[in-house]
Amino acid sequence: MKLQLRVFPFTVFYAVLFSIGVQSVSFAQERNFDDGVTFEIRNLYESHAMESDWMIGNRRLYHPNTGMQFYAQRNFRPAWSTLYELNCKAYEMKYHLHQSKFDGLNPLDYHIEVVDQLIAKVEQANKGGQPVSGVELAVLDILLTDAFIAYGTHLYMGKVDPEHSKIGWEINKKQPSKDILKKLKRGLEETNIRTQLEDLWPGFSIYKRMRTSLMELYEMQDKMPAQWQSLSSNISIKPNETHNLIPRIRERLSFLGQGEIEVPTTTSPSLYDSLLLTEVKVFQKKHGLNPDGVIGQATFRAMNKSPKDLIQQATVNLERLRWLPDTTLSELILVNIANYSMDYIRKGDTLLHSKAIVGKAYRKTPVFNALMSYLVFSPTWTVPPTILRNDVIPAIKKDPGYLRAKNMRLLTYGGQEVDPANVDWANISASNFPYMVRQDPGPSNSLGWVKFMFPNKFNVYIHDTPSRDLFMRDDRALSSGCVRIQRPFELANLLLADQPLWTEDRIRSVMYGGKEQTVMLRKPISVVLLYLTFWTDSEGVPMFRHDIYSRDEELFKVINQPVKFSLG
Repeated sequence: MKLQLRVFPFTVFYAVLFSIGVQSVSFAQERNFDDGVTFEIRNLYESHAMESDWMIGNRRLYHPNTGMQFYAQRNFRPAWSTLYELNCKAYEMKYHLHQSKFDGLNPLDYHIEVVDQLIAKVEQANKGGQPVSGVELAVLDILLTDAFIAYGTHLYMGKVDPEHSKIGWEINKKQPSKDILKKLKRGLEETNIRTQLEDLWPGFSIYKRMRTSLMELYEMQDKMPAQWQSLSSNISIKPNETHNLIPRIRERLSFLGQGEIEVPTTTSPSLYDSLLLTEVKVFQKKHGLNPDGVIGQATFRAMNKSPKDLIQQATVNLERLRWLPDTTLSELILVNIANYSMDYIRKGDTLLHSKAIVGKAYRKTPVFNALMSYLVFSPTWTVPPTILRNDVIPAIKKDPGYLRAKNMRLLTYGGQEVDPANVDWANISASNFPYMVRQDPGPSNSLGWVKFMFPNKFNVYIHDTPSRDLFMRDDRALSSGCVRIQRPFELANLLLADQPLWTEDRIRSVMYGGKEQTVMLRKPISVVLLYLTFWTDSEGVPMFRHDIYSRDEELFKVINQPVKFSLG
């Protein structure tokens, strides 16, 4: 195996040379071509072709073969300097490598320390300092090229593989269709490195806005007090109440809002007045809380997030956005699990927004995409095995009247109804339960009056709910995995708009008719279930959400692990 690893780069190197018809060039010709740097670039690649670690200038190359292909196609001429002088593209590349932190990436992953040192040495040489050797310029050239390839790949594909076992991401993986080398060549030829890198961003306008918000968070961090103290979250303060925490709350909101909240001179500083109430409501909206003005546990939790916490939150969500396939969908249903919301989007316009209820922390709603193909009015509900085992069977054994109270029936797998009174419940357990439990249509049915089906391996779907009061809660991680929505009739009406026979009156009649009826959609529609705890809205306002499944911290750890190396 070790022999294969050593031979492989060497073989690729000469295959590339012969495939593009590179002619052998003498040492003297190379030195005449660009004062020796060309020779040193080729020599560095040739000397490392038999090695497996590809250490150049004390840095290991991430994409040695791709870089070698790039240089072979240009006869090993330097890309970032001419006759020992750095060109403007080298300085532009250095700038963008430092700016990579605003993509939620780490500049140290892209050789920035060595690049900075070598560029500084070139500048000193230009001022009469010690001359820079051809080897040093060759090393700088190779590292800048490798950095462009690595950074560009991360911008397009993400740094972390979304199939990582602890991330919980099941959306179809993006295909590596962008040609990074074409971007590099065009950037060098047209002197527009920035344009080529930005072309590798996700194809969603929201990404640029999120990136700008991350810049602002870094600015906020620079102004952060030396000690960030958490505010007590075991209390609840209502408008017009007086509390000794009010001055600190006012100060905290002023800092997080990067503004100044006026304190009326005629009132007590400890009074929760109308001016502060306005700011609290704005803050609550930004964090997905009911803007009731009550400063309770959830509001305190949001206020206690430092700029560093918010930077971490922005970082992981920029990465999630990079994972999304760049296929433009003209019509889709988007569920943001962390936002407890569902949106019906057509040609970039949101036609319907609805509050949603998602899975509990121990029954998480999965992140995936699928095609919705039909809906069911007045559905019956066959209790899934997990809920049957954990909830229903224990409830039946505790209360024999449970099935009748819940409008449920006991059925054999052959479809025959069984009288619960004839079952020896004392000897029944979750492991030997031989029946199905089915709930009939009605106002108490757990699926409500309609369910929207997009077949998937998780057996997760969107549906109505009889528990309408739950939509008023801040924390709506309350289901067993499926997505309950507040506005099911409006969604059904939109989905059936291309079927004239399904008027609003007919939909209502069948939906509340108490008899199960399936309706196929004329055209399947994409459903995407996402998990975003941060984004920036169309007005440039950053929006933050509570990490209900505690996924951000784990992803942040993975993002900050060293970059994996490739023979590509």
